[in-house]
Amino acid sequence: MKNIYPTISSAIALLFATSISFAQAPNLGSVADFVLFSTNGAVSNTGSSELTGNVGTNNGSCTAFGNVNGVMHSSDGTTVQAAADLLIAYNHLASATANFFPSSTLGNGDTLVPGVYSIPSAATLNLQLYLNAKGNASAVFIFKIQGAFSSNAASKVQLINGALACNVFWKVEGMVNLASGTKMRGTVIANNAAIDISIGDTLEGRALSTTGAVTVHGILAYTPIGCGSPTLTGPSAPNLASTACYALFSASGAVTNAGVTHVTGDIGTNVGLTTGFLAIDVIGGTIQPIPDVSTASAASDLTSVYTHLNTLPYDIQLLYPAQFGRNLVLTPHTYWLNAATVLTDTLFLNAQGDANAVFVLQINGALSTSTYSKVVLLNGAQAKNVYWKVDGAVNISSYSIFNGTIVCNNGAINLNTGVTINGHAFATTGNLLTAAITAISPTTCSSINSITGTDSFEDPSEALITVSPNPFSTFTNITLNDISQLNTSVLVIYSMLGEELMNTVLTRQITTLETTKLPAGIYFYKISSADKATQSGRLVAQK
Repeated sequence: MKNIYPTISSAIALLFATSISFAQAPNLGSVADFVLFSTNGAVSNTGSSELTGNVGTNNGSCTAFGNVNGVMHSSDGTTVQAAADLLIAYNHLASATANFFPSSTLGNGDTLVPGVYSIPSAATLNLQLYLNAKGNASAVFIFKIQGAFSSNAASKVQLINGALACNVFWKVEGMVNLASGTKMRGTVIANNAAIDISIGDTLEGRALSTTGAVTVHGILAYTPIGCGSPTLTGPSAPNLASTACYALFSASGAVTNAGVTHVTGDIGTNVGLTTGFLAIDVIGGTIQPIPDVSTASAASDLTSVYTHLNTLPYDIQLLYPAQFGRNLVLTPHTYWLNAATVLTDTLFLNAQGDANAVFVLQINGALSTSTYSKVVLLNGAQAKNVYWKVDGAVNISSYSIFNGTIVCNNGAINLNTGVTINGHAFATTGNLLTAAITAISPTTCSSINSITGTDSFEDPSEALITVSPNPFSTFTNITLNDISQLNTSVLVIYSMLGEELMNTVLTRQITTLETTKLPAGIYFYKISSADKATQSGRLVAQK
């Protein structure tokens, strides 16, 4: 049977204090910004670790870290202050009066309530340990361990009923060694000893040592949110002005397409020609074959957009541009990459629940990607709030999924076969080439129609078909508006990557499409008839 309280004596005490937390959280000061830190000792990594928060040491070296979503510090003014703040936090925890005295094995399915826990020896985390805040988000848990602290493989600290990792603290008088697969919550402070965190571990908190090395091996670790931590909104976004109308645009350079490309938004250039795009594959926008008033306005506004992005002060420098991506998780900031950048595999952008949070990536060099690369949006992040300022050529490799607005300065943009870009691709000076891609503008302007109903470019009264409902979940009806077109009108439906999913002749005035097995997402349709104009549009499946 699950043991709800650590000891019988502590259970009696809880009868008199069921709604009171005896523990008081220490003030971490500047060390709160660090996910890994040692006052006196090396901080190192092996394997591929994803880290959010600063990494540093006040006396030692930081080695073998790739790109970190934070600032690397080694023996500088920031680490001096962090060392002082860590000592204050440690002394606070050391002087906390204990309420509970559990056994040296924590976990095994036990549930603990807020308070100060003291173990007069080494301790081990085994299986599941539940920390129950009892509905109080301010509830604090402090563990004072008078020896080493270790975990068995796949052990987990689980937070329930409002408990927050930022309110959990582990003061350890010995080495900390977390076995592979451990899921640790809280700020761990090892006094006069090292910390070693194994491959596959997750730490929602911090690993801090007063004197001792901190070593991680291919882990996921991030500073916790809450308890007064800053809310990240990112920098100010540029005003796209008239460029918002365009999905694909060059201020000076040819814009050229090969293959079947689907675009939502305008396409054009202010110097050169726009070629290779078919009107039937452009939704809610216009192809500008030659420069005109619209392209001149967009070229002028693009200069302002670039200047805004280029002059933003950066928060974080990603030190290894050639190793960009690789499952790196970024939060709303302005990032600087000071060399040619290669996005490999997956990049995650985590808005931390703020749908308005802005991400800016300033790349001082060319940008290229691996095949099938992905920019993935997490926790409310939106493509319209992501900006890539690239001083060099851009080459997005085949079948990549890219989110955000690309502003390429003095370089060509090449969007290869099967690329999906949820955003804009802009070049200040350079050609823009596409090859059977999907480009969806996430912003709107006066020239982009609201995409509902038929999504066609024709006068609705002259449309071949009406699609309703659209968006849809389990079905949609295709209504042929002119019965004389029965048996001659062909409906084709494509995926976002241009894969043909359906090809059928309409033999009824109303054709009901069952869509329960169709994954949620955006699809495109095209309908043609021998003696009437072709119509195309967008279908939106929702679940």
